[in-house]
Amino acid sequence: MMWLTVLYSCTGGAALLYALYRWVIPAAVQYHGGLALIWHDVIVERMLDTLTQSTRPQRILDAVQKNATRGDPRSVVKAIDHFCRNKEWAMNVGDEKGCILDSVVSEVNPATVLELGTYCGYSTVRIASLLPPHAKLITLEFNPDFAAIARQVIAWAGLEDKVQLVEGASGDWIPKMKEQFGVKTFDLVFLDHWKNSYLPDTKLMEECSLLRKGSVLLADNVICPGAPDYLEFVRSSPRYKSQYFKSHLEYTKVEDGLEKSVFLG
Repeated sequence: MMWLTVLYSCTGGAALLYALYRWVIPAAVQYHGGLALIWHDVIVERMLDTLTQSTRPQRILDAVQKNATRGDPRSVVKAIDHFCRNKEWAMNVGDEKGCILDSVVSEVNPATVLELGTYCGYSTVRIASLLPPHAKLITLEFNPDFAAIARQVIAWAGLEDKVQLVEGASGDWIPKMKEQFGVKTFDLVFLDHWKNSYLPDTKLMEECSLLRKGSVLLADNVICPGAPDYLEFVRSSPRYKSQYFKSHLEYTKVEDGLEKSVFLG
């Protein structure tokens, strides 16, 4: 009888832990940005990395290869969104803010795009799939492991011919854009890398004359985790006309948004 009691206790304890992990804690942190990031981006990620002996980007790639149709960008986006909403959260721009990103790309109809922060290639795929023929998208990623996964995601979407993925620090590459890639200016810049780099990289693009009158900067996560110095700069500078698009932190109910800033010259 004792072993049955122990078995029932272990089973009940395991069920309780699973319920806490799968439903209770995720629901509790849905409305709190700091707790959501600590839970999803630190605790859960490290735990799953240890249990599966893989990384989150590798698990995202696996979800794409199992569930997305090769050569179909929208199915790649859908597979990642489904994975992040139902299995494991990740710091992509996400489905809700992704629609805002799509609308801005369609509105600008850019011939040259710079993306700062590739991660696993989710937003890269969204942007590249909407570009006109012969448009150029350069995406910068500092982490070589992320870049390796992103290349495979982009290739699975069939967009490798539209995308130039560059590994390295944005501060090192921005001054080399004209010489290395023959880019005069960018029509659209999507900022989604380290939030404390938004402002210095924007000023660096100005110094390198990579922005023309009418160039659009679109910055993600300006509320959560937040980029207050960048927001203050683009909202107060006479060189920009800024607009905030209220939304939510990817796959949560925490307020976040995108800041669209048009460079006035």
